[in-house]
Amino acid sequence: MSLPAGWTPNPALDLVLERLIDLTPAQVWAAWTTPEHVMKWFTPAPWTVAACEIDLRAGGIFSTDMRAPDGQIFPNIGVILEVVPNERLIFTDTLQPGYRPSDNPFMTAIISVIPAGSGSKYTAIAMHRDEATRIKHEEMGFHSGWGLALDQMITHMQKQ
Repeated sequence: MSLPAGWTPNPALDLVLERLIDLTPAQVWAAWTTPEHVMKWFTPAPWTVAACEIDLRAGGIFSTDMRAPDGQIFPNIGVILEVVPNERLIFTDTLQPGYRPSDNPFMTAIISVIPAGSGSKYTAIAMHRDEATRIKHEEMGFHSGWGLALDQMITHMQKQ
């Protein structure tokens, strides 16, 4: 398993976080597809997840409500595009449930995991519609934020 066939990241549009981690593909899959797990690690502390809904099928909802340290809630609602258990999850906020176009599309995410030794090679990609959006996401702290969230996922799932 790897990225979708024939697809390669475009540095002008895509942000990539790739690491070897000490979780199995099954652990990573559970972390990404079980709302109870997502709520424990998905946002970099001190942010938290106030609510999470996942309907794990193409066309199903992928929704997280992120809570800022000041208590403000930021809903993120999208749909799942592809499900390959223990290998790949693709979701987007470009579409809403029912495949309705989003008013404010931001990104499509590809989460890829392949076995590597006793752990996994983990790849998270945020695809953007234009370079300005990619730059904005990078300046918001994509690498540090998604990296910290990954560290939180590893810590949480190692306790399970």
